[in-house]
Amino acid sequence: MKKSKTFIACFIVPCLIVLAITYFYPVARTLCMSFFKTGSVTAPVSTWTFAGLANFKRIAASPDFRRGLWNMLRIWIFGGVFAIGFSLLFAVILSHKSIRGKHFFRAIIYLPNVISAVAIGNAWLYYVYNYDFGMLNGVLKVFGIEPLKWLGPDLKFGAMIAAAIFGVVGYYMMVFIGGVERIPEDVMEAATLDGANAWQKLTRITLPLLKGTTKTVFTFWTIVAMQFFVWSKVFSPIGTESSTIVPIGYMYEILFGSLQSPEIDIGTGAAVGVLVAAIIMVITSLINRLFKTDDLEL
Repeated sequence: MKKSKTFIACFIVPCLIVLAITYFYPVARTLCMSFFKTGSVTAPVSTWTFAGLANFKRIAASPDFRRGLWNMLRIWIFGGVFAIGFSLLFAVILSHKSIRGKHFFRAIIYLPNVISAVAIGNAWLYYVYNYDFGMLNGVLKVFGIEPLKWLGPDLKFGAMIAAAIFGVVGYYMMVFIGGVERIPEDVMEAATLDGANAWQKLTRITLPLLKGTTKTVFTFWTIVAMQFFVWSKVFSPIGTESSTIVPIGYMYEILFGSLQSPEIDIGTGAAVGVLVAAIIMVITSLINRLFKTDDLEL
C-alpha cells in the first residue's frame, strides 16, 4: 500500500507543482496587484505602492469600462440566444436519420472553427460588410435598396455579433449533437407511436434530456462573451470605439496604452481582470443553479 501511494505521488506532485507555478501564482499575484500601484508587470513587490480600492474606483468611474460592461451583457444575452439557438436547431436537424448528407453539412457548419477568428473577422469585414463590394450591399442593390454602412457606429455592434456567431455556432452544434445522439432511439419511437409531434418531442423529451449538455454550452458561451477581445480588436483595430469595446479590451489598453490614453496603469489593469473573473464566477454559479440536476434518468 505504501509503495502504491508513493507511486501515485510521483505522478501527482509534479502536476501540482506545474499547476501552482503556471496558474495559482499568477492568479494570486494579479489579485494582490489589483490593490497596488506598480510600474510594470514584472516589477518587484518591494516597489509596489499600496492603493487600496483606488484602482477599482477608477474603473467604476470610467465611461469606457461601463460601456464595455453594457456591451458584454448584450453579447452574452443576444449573442447567446442566436448562437445557442442556431446550434441546437442544427444539432436536432442533423441528428435525424432521414437527413441525407448530414455529415457533409456538419462539416460545413463546423468549418469556421478550424479557421482563425482573425481570418474570419477580416473575411466578414472585406467581403460581407464592405460598403462598395460587400455581399450584403450587393443583395440590397439587387432589390433596389440603398446600401447600408454596416461598419458605421449604429450597425457595427450587430455586425460584430453576427460574425462571431458564424464563427462559434458549429462548435456548439457538435456539442449538442453529442447529447442528442445519446438519447435512446426507442424513447423517440415510443413518443411517435403515442402520437407526439416534432415540437412535443423536442420540448418534452429532447430538451429535458439535454439539460447537462445545455449547461456546458452556456458555460462555454459565458467565457467567450466575457472575453470577446479578438472580435472587438478585429472590428476596431486602431482605437477604442464605444460600439465594440469590451472590458478585456479596456484592460488591454490600460496595460499597454492606446492613442486615447497612452498612460500605462498595471494595477488598474489587474483590477479589471479580477472583476471580469468575478463576473464569470457569478454567472457560472447561476448557470449551475439553473441546471442543478444532471440529465434525466431513463
